[in-house]
Amino acid sequence: MNRLQLGDLAPSFTLPRAEGGDYSLQQDLSERPGWRFVIFFRGSWCPACNEELQDLQDSLSYFEDKDIHFTALSTDNPNDLNEMKEKHGLTFPILGDAKQDILNQYGVYYHGEDSPYEDHGIHGEPAYYLLDEEGKIMYQQQQTSPFGRPHAKELRKIAAYIRKNLK
Repeated sequence: MNRLQLGDLAPSFTLPRAEGGDYSLQQDLSERPGWRFVIFFRGSWCPACNEELQDLQDSLSYFEDKDIHFTALSTDNPNDLNEMKEKHGLTFPILGDAKQDILNQYGVYYHGEDSPYEDHGIHGEPAYYLLDEEGKIMYQQQQTSPFGRPHAKELRKIAAYIRKNLK
């Protein structure tokens, strides 16, 4: 498993969007200046993930006013991700990482067949990365279960704290 450090340049990637087409992190960083939360979530089937993504959507104007954008990805299949995106009116990029390439590059925990307990089959667990305008990692958190993840209110505090205390 990869171990990224604060200040490292985040692995760049291009992945399929839930609604079709491709998303490039590098292109997004150049087209939408500002910071970026890259959020890994379990899948469209996960009630805690759906609640969290809806919470982020509801708070989107706060973050965008501070030039902070969201990109979310899952190992779930694109059709289910697109259905979830439409159902919840999510306007930020939702991406599919079916091959787990990006999940592995970021060091996100993968709940596989060899996991010690059953938990809705095979999937990636939640993880959060805050990138600065250059794509450097300013914050990271990985989960091994669906619980304990930071929600929009905590992400606000995290971004504000880091911005206030930048060297």
